[in-house]
Amino acid sequence: VSLENVEIDLTPKEYDLIVLLANHPGRAFSREFLLQQLWGYDYDGFDRTVDTHITRLRKKLGALGEKIVTVWGVGYRFVV
Repeated sequence: VSLENVEIDLTPKEYDLIVLLANHPGRAFSREFLLQQLWGYDYDGFDRTVDTHITRLRKKLGALGEKIVTVWGVGYRFVV
């Protein structure tokens, strides 16, 4: 992924997250939905895995990371 001609090194899950969120701007996704879509239905980990990946993704994206917002009680969405 590149942002303003600067390459950003993302993990596969970070990439999947930004693609899903950016392809549906304004739509809020629950942690459970994100886990099912990106990690699979048989994932036995914690829903906070999503939080960790979102935090890392925001940091890597710099100012653009602020476009990934937390929807209290729901999950996350990408705002334009």
